[in-house]
Formats: sequence, C-alpha cells, structure tokens
Amino acid sequence: MLRNLKGLTQEQVAEVVEISRQSYAKWEQGETVPDIEKCDRLASFYGIKLDALMHYDEKVGNTKMAPPPEGKFLWGTIKLGNRGQIVIPKEARDKYGLQEGSRLVVLGNEDGIALIQAEKFESQLKSALELSRKMVAED
Repeated sequence: MLRNLKGLTQEQVAEVVEISRQSYAKWEQGETVPDIEKCDRLASFYGIKLDALMHYDEKVGNTKMAPPPEGKFLWGTIKLGNRGQIVIPKEARDKYGLQEGSRLVVLGNEDGIALIQAEKFESQLKSALELSRKMVAED
C-alpha cells in the first residue's frame, strides 16, 4: 500500500532495502516476511515509525489506511451532529491537551477544514507579523 501511494515500483523499493525485486514481491504477497533490519529500513524510507509499519491497522469506513508519516496522526472519522457539532476523539484531545472550554480556530481551503488551538494560531500569527515588520524595516 505505501509503495503504491508513493508511485514506486517493487524494484525501486527493493533497491532501497537492498534485496531483490523477487524477494520484495514475496513480502507483498505474504509468502515471506522481512527481518527486523529490513523493516527498519522500510519504515525509515517511508518516513514512519517501525511500530506503525508493523501494527498500523486503521480504517476509514471499509478502506484500510496507510500509516501516516511520523509526527502525523489519523484518528478515524467523526459524524457531524444536527447542530454542526463534532466530538473530537479522546486520543486527539489527550494528545493536544484539549478540554472543555478549549478554544480552536477553524481553518479551511478548497480541500477541507482543519482545527488548530487558538493560542498556537495566535502565536504563529504574531511571529509572522513580527517577521513581516522586520523585513519591511530592512528595506
């Protein structure tokens, strides 16, 4: 799945892992499994943690998802309530320290929407404005 998402051939990935294309094909077909060293190379190559490579089994609906890159998270799907409310998954709330009363900024573009903690957004906006002022002052 990761190989296909990246648009790579079996040959290209096998080269990175330093095995033959035939050996790699056997991994994909489930005929053999890679040793831990090869798994570690694959995880590094794809930019994910070894644990995610070995144990990630998330689905969105009936579609199995590839592990997200290291530092990225996928907590599944949520349903919009009749008044537009959402429930953020507990794991996500815990990860970002969100609790009742936490302020979030809703951002979006043509592809979708995203949430960011208001304090973090305000801090980043302040930093961008300061940098902009410095650049204008230097001209």
